[in-house]
Amino acid sequence: MSSSTNRLQRGTGIFVVLMATAAAGMLWFALTLTDPEARRPAKEGAVFGVWQVLYDTQAPSTQLLVAAVGLALLLAAGVALVESRITKRYRRSENTGETPLAPKLVMARTAGVYHGPVTVTVLIPAHNEEDRIVATLASLQEQTSRPDRVVVVADNCTDATEELARAAGVEVFTTVDNAHKKAGGLNQALASLLPELGENDTVMVMDADTVIGREYLETARRRMTEDRALMAIGGLFMGEDGHGLVGQFQRNEYIRYSRDIKRRRGRLFVLTGTASVFRSAALREVAAQRGRRLPGVPGDVYDTVALTEDNELTLALKSLGALMTSPAQCTVVTEVMPTWRAIWHQRLRWQRGALENLGAYGLTPQTSRYWVQQFGIGYGSVALLSYYAAIFTMAMSLDDWVWFPFWLGVGGLFMVERVVTAWRGGWRARLVAATLFPELVYATFLNVVFLKGVVDILVGRQAQWSHVTRSADGKVVVRDGQHA
Repeated sequence: MSSSTNRLQRGTGIFVVLMATAAAGMLWFALTLTDPEARRPAKEGAVFGVWQVLYDTQAPSTQLLVAAVGLALLLAAGVALVESRITKRYRRSENTGETPLAPKLVMARTAGVYHGPVTVTVLIPAHNEEDRIVATLASLQEQTSRPDRVVVVADNCTDATEELARAAGVEVFTTVDNAHKKAGGLNQALASLLPELGENDTVMVMDADTVIGREYLETARRRMTEDRALMAIGGLFMGEDGHGLVGQFQRNEYIRYSRDIKRRRGRLFVLTGTASVFRSAALREVAAQRGRRLPGVPGDVYDTVALTEDNELTLALKSLGALMTSPAQCTVVTEVMPTWRAIWHQRLRWQRGALENLGAYGLTPQTSRYWVQQFGIGYGSVALLSYYAAIFTMAMSLDDWVWFPFWLGVGGLFMVERVVTAWRGGWRARLVAATLFPELVYATFLNVVFLKGVVDILVGRQAQWSHVTRSADGKVVVRDGQHA
């Protein structure tokens, strides 16, 4: 990795640390708004007539509540306004040098010409996926509108992945001397595929551990047919069943993410690598802009340096002005990590990859929303850890436990929100959400992953790839790979 790249990544880490420090300062300032002398003494009481406790019945000051609510509303309104203005600006852009994929330019370029029906070629990158590939291919055959072509991109496979793919009647593209993981394998396949594709030919990139909903491709074809300016369609992913409480945490998380995208009317954050459809012209434009307006090697669709290739490709397309969406009908069921260790490896790669991608693209109108998200994660990490510190300090410094009715009420509202947002997941999802504390532990775990990613960037530690597999006896194995 070059010294300039290292400096860029560390700069990103320093920026995130400064944001977290600012968040801590905001929390401290908020606390100073409450006058200690104005507080009433706590009242004594008993729980079930046995446990003697103290009750602090006084809510936070009006100034503090107004400041907290006002700041939250101001930030939310500011982010929404900026995002709306940026979206409108690039929809109407006529700058072919800066935004060649902007809707207005695409519509003008394709006007008055019939480019044929929308076709779908599915690429499935696979490295030792014999336990998953059959179900993935079956989900494609069960589509209400089947793909025109399916190609399994077999990358350094040492198991029966290739044989199972051929037995299912699909094509197999075997990578040659690929040392760049999934991104490198896809680049090889796309280099031979894209020159053959026309304006209305699309490419779906789909993970080998994914099962898509039956209407996914039908919806993608219809949307691409109805809107010539639409460059990409992402999936709304759900977690597979199983793996106990660890699996349920992830399913709840994915349900809430899908709910957010639906509320945003399909305006996505990331074109998920689990299953997304791209117009061939968009992928060719990305390859042409690599090394110029976009980071990466000229001619490559995917940046092989990026830890999270799907997030990086999303930023690339947005930087070129592309219109993208995630329709509610484009559902995906994907693998969940079966152990805490597996989640740690996965999320550390996701989080660090997101930060490194932002460092590579810098602060631009298209990346502003993502910088705000990182600020939100950093602020949340500081707030949650500060909450734990306050609870611990109180418990250690008082002889009697003190109940705070106001904060219990806030906790009750939070619990209701957790249950409502996970409702579609069934009774297990609702039960986990209602108990509150298990998900709080999971949230803390993810915050620690975030902090670990920031620290790794600051100290210049190289990122490691890992691959989750299952041994012959069904045990989960997390294999640490080479440096990314």
